Amino acid sequence: QVQLVESGGGLVQAGGSLRLSCAASGRTFSSSVMGWFRQAPGKEHEFVAAISRSGVSTYYADAVKGRFTISRDNAKNTVYLQMNSLKPEDTAVYYCAADVGTVVHRTAEPYDYWGQGTQVTVSS
Repeated sequence: QVQLVESGGGLVQAGGSLRLSCAASGRTFSSSVMGWFRQAPGKEHEFVAAISRSGVSTYYADAVKGRFTISRDNAKNTVYLQMNSLKPEDTAVYYCAADVGTVVHRTAEPYDYWGQGTQVTVSS
């Protein structure tokens, strides 16, 4: 069992930055692929970024590539999402998710555990 708790969301002006954190409990964090997803009102879950178990490999949605950076600290059981140059269309609830597997997925279904989400609002 893995419990995930996101933090760091808030209200920011366009062009600003936020850093999201996701703290995980349980022994399986370092053996889990971690992902960030977001959901805007009336829309489906959207893949944002994912990181391999070791942290060596990272993957991004085209919409955030070059602006967002995913990283992890396995010693602290925490995954991060640094978001720069934020745009109003980045407004959404952001969720972190854990997949106790080896393959990095860009879809939500394979992920086993989910956090409660943190709201990010970007004003224009």
